[in-house]
Amino acid sequence: MRQYLRVAALLAVWMPVQSNSQTSQPSAKLNCQTGPVKKSYGGAKWLAYSCDDNRTVVIMAAPNTPAAPFYFMFSLQQGHYQLTGEGTGNQKATDAAYQDLRALAEKEIVALIAETKPH
Repeated sequence: MRQYLRVAALLAVWMPVQSNSQTSQPSAKLNCQTGPVKKSYGGAKWLAYSCDDNRTVVIMAAPNTPAAPFYFMFSLQQGHYQLTGEGTGNQKATDAAYQDLRALAEKEIVALIAETKPH
């Protein structure tokens, strides 16, 4: 149950909002609860959730897998997707998933976001 509470907390993340001007704006809270869609990266099971900005996706290690607890996030930064990750899951498992995720092309990330949406 404790891990599920962490999942809920991670799905609401703070992200900087970028404007068209060079001035910085305050951070905005993203809701990243659309999904999940089950995926496999690095030989482990992961759950992908899209965010309400329609440009960000959070990929969480499925509960009770060696990679848990860990999440990756693709976010659009200056026109390109950036991959970040955080957690304390097994490093071998998370490194393998990282290799798979970093190989995704932008069109595959966009398709993953679309896949999380209800049809």
